[in-house]
Amino acid sequence: MNSPLILDFDQSVGHIEHAKTLNLTTWQEQIRFGCTKKIFNKLECYLQPQLPKNYGTVLMGSGDYHHLSLLLIKQLADRYSAKNPIEVIIFDNHPDNMRYLFGIHCGSWVSHLARLPFVSHIHVVGITSSDISLYHLWENRLAPLLKKRLTYWSMGINTAPMQKLGLGESFRNFSSADELIASFLAEQYYNQKPIYLSIDKDALSEKVIHTNWDQGELQTYHLLDTITAIKPRIIGSDITGELSIWHPKSRFKRLLTLLDKQPNISQATLKQWQQEQHELNLTLLDALKS
Repeated sequence: MNSPLILDFDQSVGHIEHAKTLNLTTWQEQIRFGCTKKIFNKLECYLQPQLPKNYGTVLMGSGDYHHLSLLLIKQLADRYSAKNPIEVIIFDNHPDNMRYLFGIHCGSWVSHLARLPFVSHIHVVGITSSDISLYHLWENRLAPLLKKRLTYWSMGINTAPMQKLGLGESFRNFSSADELIASFLAEQYYNQKPIYLSIDKDALSEKVIHTNWDQGELQTYHLLDTITAIKPRIIGSDITGELSIWHPKSRFKRLLTLLDKQPNISQATLKQWQQEQHELNLTLLDALKS
């Protein structure tokens, strides 16, 4: 088994036995939530020589860093191609395919991922956010949806208008989490393509875990059942969605954080919720290990 890798931007990931940790705390202000493409490329150049030759699941801290999954997936370009592609499965309460005019951020990285030639399809599983409702449809990048390179698997969203727009195959909606996962795994049953799995724990219900964001309805067993079903095909994975307190220096990022309505959390509550997060991480890592 390859050892887990911790990209430590915010010191929110607890101790993981045998994990390798890269201290990236000096990058937090530049990278967290979003950054310009220039800074993103700068971090990529900085990280490449430091990444272990072989590593297991990557833990990145807060969901504010989910755009770093793009960087990790790009590392697979020397092993896969358009003729030998992979699929990417993302557990997330949000589509992460939104328009962002200032570079790349945690809510827009999927649109960049869809442009990689060796990624044949992306599934975002567990969405309950209104980000994919008709009212917010214009905020989504439509190209990967129209080209059928991206599928949203959601609950509680009125997708009927998308059917009329010819986006029915890209917008799947279900009445319950059990129904969603059952349908998703049934579709995956005959698929043999390699998979990169990215887990943002905000896809889980607040009854399971707490994050800094609005959360979905999935239960832990939905993630574990999926991992069990697709495990022979997983060629890379990451976990994000930790809790950490951040006070950005930039006025622009302070505004973005305010717009996201991230809650104020007491130190006592933070410590308790981080311990719950840590225990879930250990459960997921145990399921993912080969």
